[in-house]
Amino acid sequence: MNFRTGIGVDIHPLIAGRDLILGGVRIPHDKGLDGHSDGDALTHAVIDALLGAANLGDIGTRFPSSDERYRGIRSISLLSETARLLAAHRWRAGYVDATIVAERPALRRFIGGMRAEIARGLETDAESVSLKATTADGLGLVGREEGICCMAAATIIKI
Repeated sequence: MNFRTGIGVDIHPLIAGRDLILGGVRIPHDKGLDGHSDGDALTHAVIDALLGAANLGDIGTRFPSSDERYRGIRSISLLSETARLLAAHRWRAGYVDATIVAERPALRRFIGGMRAEIARGLETDAESVSLKATTADGLGLVGREEGICCMAAATIIKI
């Protein structure tokens, strides 16, 4: 098979005192995502989709929170490492489609920057990255603004 598709989902709680980073972009907000790294749930979902497509485990296996090397690390650098891992197994990212579910802040004006950062991390063009944002219409932990959930699908191509 010359291509495969994987999915990834990540959710992090919102906490005070942290920057909100999504898709490698700092977004002005009164809270940020908790996590061992920078908490970038969007990039984590993309990484999991890519690793799943290549049958190479998941983000927790490859970049465990028990490893101090990853404390506070920019998740975009983990995405670049994932792209190198894919290449070592003769795969490359073909297309990524992701959705952010967040009640606030409004993300529309940041979508282009996030697409560009994810594309840069994958060494591809922004046209190969689709990104959408929606709300939970007040439902559940996302609707109560307790966290942000991200989902991604990725297609990888044999090289």
